[in-house]
Amino acid sequence: MSVENILKELVKFNTIRDQENVEILNYIENILKSKNFKTEYKSKCLIMSLNNKINKLGFLGHTDTVVAGEAWTTYPFQLVKENEKLIGLGTCDMKGGIAAILQAILETDWDRLKYGIKVYFTYDEEINFSGIKELIQFEKFPDYMMIGEPTNNVVMNSSKGLLEIKLTFEGISAHSSLLNQGENAIEKCFGFLNEFKIYYHKLRNEKNYNFEIPYTTMNIGKINGGNSINIVPDKCELWIDFRIINNSHTMVILSKIDELIKKYDGTYKILNKIDSFVTKDKKIVSTNYITEASFIKSKYKYILGAGPINPHKANEYITKTSLEMLVEQYKEKIQKICK
Repeated sequence: MSVENILKELVKFNTIRDQENVEILNYIENILKSKNFKTEYKSKCLIMSLNNKINKLGFLGHTDTVVAGEAWTTYPFQLVKENEKLIGLGTCDMKGGIAAILQAILETDWDRLKYGIKVYFTYDEEINFSGIKELIQFEKFPDYMMIGEPTNNVVMNSSKGLLEIKLTFEGISAHSSLLNQGENAIEKCFGFLNEFKIYYHKLRNEKNYNFEIPYTTMNIGKINGGNSINIVPDKCELWIDFRIINNSHTMVILSKIDELIKKYDGTYKILNKIDSFVTKDKKIVSTNYITEASFIKSKYKYILGAGPINPHKANEYITKTSLEMLVEQYKEKIQKICK
């Protein structure tokens, strides 16, 4: 069995919104059982480990994919080879990483190693992180964790945090010809934004050059309000996304929102609050996206996967060279940490 053949089989499973979750987990489980791994936990997640080994290292991969859009020119659930390219839904994000994890395990002589590994396969990473949220309720992860998200074979050991907020502003509806009888919720939303952005621009002066964008970012992702051009809107909803360079920024952002929100007749709900992290090494290389690594409390967390990095795009692919290199990188990590 080759890593390319494993990837070919993984791509066949339609795991958009976890549709064939049972089938893909059964496939993974059977491969690992051939190397005497035991199943420790199985729901829509799967945890397996070696018998009679202390687990010093863990590998993690999510099995779900995004929806294949109409721009695909190949069949998404079939691995297509075009020269160096291996094209298929999830090849990059992140069935390529899972294939490399499985192949590295198959090619390792575990009898010659003192320590074992634990492997984790999750679901619903693309939307709500439900799988990893399920596991962190009870699982103590090994000190060393490898997450197989696409990195183009670059080891990454740091990630920004995430703060996602939905804000709702209340007004009073009235006909636009009787403007004085109403209160415009959209104007309240804009008032809040104008005042908050003055504060935010001071916050972004703090820099961390370990990140490609070296400051905490703020994205106004969506605004929804009003029903008609001639009616004063009585409600406006606002969604904001922050990518955090320093966990202290989360608290100061929320503190400023608390200070302003009542002034503009608003309320808010935190949709996601995920800490940034840095695994201290000689060199810090940071991701621009959130992965399941952000939820894990292991001492040493690394994100390492195939490339090029092109997730969520039509005709998603990785290269054969990158995939084979990733197998060797995983084997080196196993030999180094589990010896």
